[in-house]
Amino acid sequence: MKISASFLLALVFTLPSAAQVGKSQSVLDANVATREELAKLPGLDAARIDALVAARPFLDAKALDAQLAGSLATEQRKALYAHLFVAINLDTATREEILLIPRMGPRMAHEFEEYRPYGSLARFRKEIGKYVDAGEVARLEQYVFVPIKLNSATDEDILSIPGLGKRMLHEFKEYRPYTSIEQFRKEIGKYVDAKEVARLERYVVVD
Repeated sequence: MKISASFLLALVFTLPSAAQVGKSQSVLDANVATREELAKLPGLDAARIDALVAARPFLDAKALDAQLAGSLATEQRKALYAHLFVAINLDTATREEILLIPRMGPRMAHEFEEYRPYGSLARFRKEIGKYVDAGEVARLEQYVFVPIKLNSATDEDILSIPGLGKRMLHEFKEYRPYTSIEQFRKEIGKYVDAKEVARLERYVVVD
């Protein structure tokens, strides 16, 4: 039986996907990138890197943009965001945040908002794949995430959070079931400082 290319593309976009944080191809997470990685990026000299690291964590893309706006012009920041970003929450990001994604225009920003709540990255791929090809969907996916459900997330879900390793994976699962985000803060706060708890919290919800 002959299978069309359009059918295969549709299948890719509808297959279940565990990881809820978009897979990076070339975009570094501004909160976990090393100084060595940052030094290779356009527009970042030693002083700007020091200031960026000192300001971490950035809890949304607007905070990163505000930090860099003090020393980089708009076009310089746009060029940098092709390599460095803070992923946006697909379900809650403002239009302003969405438009910070490189090559994002008002029409596509509207489509991002149109399908909320997403529930999964698989749905993001399916819906946004109606407007752009698979390569562009993959590029856009680098800039987004769908919140991970603390009580039911798979290991792959949890490990998709930038900078999260197997030790913290164990701690995430150790305290299930979570009954509130306050409990998450308390339990995970035993292992990392308040700033890191805040960074991790942006990726999760209590289901």
